[in-house]
Amino acid sequence: MDNKLLLIILDGVPYRNFRRLFGNLEGWVDSGQARVWKHRAALPSTSASCYATIHTGVTPQEHGCTGNGNVFRLSHKDVFAQTRAAGGVTGAVAHSFWSEFFNRHPFDYVRDIEYDEPDSTSINHGRFHTMTGYGLVNQMTPSDVDLFATLTNLCLRHGLNYGMLHTCTLDSMGHRFFHESQEMDHACHVMDEMLAPFIPKWLAAGYEVIVTADHGQDDRGHHGGRGALQQETALYYFGPAEGPAPDVVIDQVQLAPTILHRLGAEPANTMKAKSFLS
Repeated sequence: MDNKLLLIILDGVPYRNFRRLFGNLEGWVDSGQARVWKHRAALPSTSASCYATIHTGVTPQEHGCTGNGNVFRLSHKDVFAQTRAAGGVTGAVAHSFWSEFFNRHPFDYVRDIEYDEPDSTSINHGRFHTMTGYGLVNQMTPSDVDLFATLTNLCLRHGLNYGMLHTCTLDSMGHRFFHESQEMDHACHVMDEMLAPFIPKWLAAGYEVIVTADHGQDDRGHHGGRGALQQETALYYFGPAEGPAPDVVIDQVQLAPTILHRLGAEPANTMKAKSFLS
């Protein structure tokens, strides 16, 4: 496999805050170096359910994860497995739910916090955090620049074809302060500023890059339901592929087949949606 792609998931960012507060991403849209679409999450628009949908290409009603309290090793084929089957190398820097969904369940703090498993049929190189102790006044989230640097390290050391990064910082801040607040304006600005220097590095290394969220958040810091603020986020794409018209809404089940299409891997037969990039 020669193609390479990175998926960056900034948990819990509504569409309007991506478009209003991420000046670097929007600047690349204005310059023509990136394109942006609205991305609609699956229902329930709950984090774990969306993580599972993004990588299996099926809805929660099919894969069975109904929320954050229902995490297990998924039975559906996924992006990691299909990339491995096509000869690619995979990596993930993310919350421990991702390891449980796509590698091993339950999560073992010692065994699974960091692993390099070249023969794995799912995630070869994993760096995970659990956010144990998370609550309203204690986010327990790593610094995002550390996460971006860790993904870059994995790319350089192990030649990832597919790398995924997930951070809960903005979701946690949104639950605490709600998204229309001075604190969230600043948090989104900091995220955008931390992410920006890495994107040119990834592009120079030959990666296509997708930046999006799993879901949004509403004015009370909630998500899980159908409201536009809860369900709609943005998706930014850096790469040479052709995409749909700017007003087209990307359905979350399209991400898995699209990523595999760009990598040159075969989507699973359960991934029925069409790729939005060609």
